[in-house]
Amino acid sequence: HVQLVESGGALVQPGGSLRLSCAASRYTYSNYCMAWFRQAPGKEREAVAVIGSDGVTVYADSVKGRFTISHDNAKTTVYLQRDSLKPEDTAMYYCAAGLGGMLPQLYNFWGQGTQVTVS
Repeated sequence: HVQLVESGGALVQPGGSLRLSCAASRYTYSNYCMAWFRQAPGKEREAVAVIGSDGVTVYADSVKGRFTISHDNAKTTVYLQRDSLKPEDTAMYYCAAGLGGMLPQLYNFWGQGTQVTVS
């Protein structure tokens, strides 16, 4: 059973930084790609960053240079470090596990989401 638990969402000022965390089992990281998605009100869910079990990362163009996805050495937590936050980064952020890539339909498992508001 794959269970993902996000944390770290908050209200932050523009230009600020915030780190989100996603806790999962070692089995999850060994067998799936991990990703962060976000969904703003009235918009479709979009991929932000993806990390494979080999550590290879992919980012959406809108966050390149500002966001960093990583995992801890034990591979039980995936992080999304977000710097230079903008109001348009406001969204519910979701952690996901699946085949990889930037499409939400390629991910089978989802966390409950954590709200980030930049204002």
